[in-house]
Amino acid sequence: MGPKLLLLFIIGDILGTGIYALTGQVAAEVGGAAWLPFLIAFVVATITACSYLELVTKFPQAAGAALYAHKAFGIHFVTFLVCFTVMASGITSASAASGAFASNFAIGFGFEKTPGTLLFIALAFMLLIAAVNLRGVAESVGLNVVLTLIELSGLLLVIFISFFAIFGGQADFSRVVAFETADDKNVFLAISAATSLAFFAMVGFEDSVNMAEETKDPSRIFPKIMLTGLGITAIVYVLVSVVAVAVVPVGELAGNDTPLVTVVQTAAPDFPISALIPFISLFAVANSALINMMMASRLLYGMSKQGVLPPFLSKVLPGRRTPYAAIIFTTVIALGLTSYVSIDPANPIAVLLGGTTSLLLLAVFAVVNVAVLVLRRQPVDHKHFKTPTFLPVVGTIACLYLVLPWTSGRDINQYFIAGILLVLGVVLWAITYIDRRVRGYDRSAVAPPTAEIPTID
Repeated sequence: MGPKLLLLFIIGDILGTGIYALTGQVAAEVGGAAWLPFLIAFVVATITACSYLELVTKFPQAAGAALYAHKAFGIHFVTFLVCFTVMASGITSASAASGAFASNFAIGFGFEKTPGTLLFIALAFMLLIAAVNLRGVAESVGLNVVLTLIELSGLLLVIFISFFAIFGGQADFSRVVAFETADDKNVFLAISAATSLAFFAMVGFEDSVNMAEETKDPSRIFPKIMLTGLGITAIVYVLVSVVAVAVVPVGELAGNDTPLVTVVQTAAPDFPISALIPFISLFAVANSALINMMMASRLLYGMSKQGVLPPFLSKVLPGRRTPYAAIIFTTVIALGLTSYVSIDPANPIAVLLGGTTSLLLLAVFAVVNVAVLVLRRQPVDHKHFKTPTFLPVVGTIACLYLVLPWTSGRDINQYFIAGILLVLGVVLWAITYIDRRVRGYDRSAVAPPTAEIPTID
């Protein structure tokens, strides 16, 4: 893979559900200054990306954070927790996408957005994703290019149509600098809560490290391409959040689960192409959900194959060789999460589960930032990217700040969902561990769940 294809791959990995679904909720937290949390999220993501760049150019293997944690700490259980947390973030991300899909589907096809209708569409969507996952999908870089261009076109369409309204005098730029906190929160807590949500829109860059072995001269190419990809998406996100607030009053954006559709309908209600936005949004979130559910099921399958989760999770379909047990298991969890969150209409599915995704991944990023410092003791015999020492330190502090409940301003339900998922993982690990000890397996012979992450069929 050359630099151009790698750039499109990284941009495509970052684009998706977050910006399409959460712009309104970010605005609800901080008012018109909705661009600020996206900018802060970009800075935190870039700092962590520098740690990933040092590690992926130092150890160009396709196993990501779990590999780095195992090399740094050498503790099987810590490695498992990191790997399972990444897997859980894939499920919560896909479940968040199901909520955004349901809302855009209802608007695009003219259904009434009742709680029952939205829940039905979201659950049906997750079952469709499972069916596609069971069949097996031939992933290719060429397909990723097409998907990326379609997703990006939707955001550019929002920007261009909004500019049309702005130049026509239909916007109020004074709202862009109006800072208003929600629920009587102090300034820092409001910014933290909004940044925690906005960070969901920036995740995805960490997945690109799995392409290290497919890239020509990764030590030279990866750093500038990953940082360029992050920069492009950040510019697009900030522009989208600025024009959204300028065109639509914050009160109409706050809590809106299809904010970009509202922006386009307000900016150009009679412009025919604006009707495409709900369908482009559908495509963007569907692609995110499929990729995340495939990643989650394959990671679960890989951990089972490595002997750290029950063996039934490694069962595959005859012929197609897709890991059906892992797919069914992850789908059941996703259906449960979607149903649980939909009970509370005050917490849209995409908002609560998007925040849970960023919570899980920020915890992983904190581990990666520490790992890069620990692994400085293990030199390698080739040139690689080296991030300034202060950046991983700042990255660790920033990630932990956005994870801790008393500083991040997160909904307590996010910790509850994340905790339930991790407890489930620990229970499965403990059952497997005890079973292997009873049957006399040598614990040292069990490979960490980083030896090989299975490729997507």
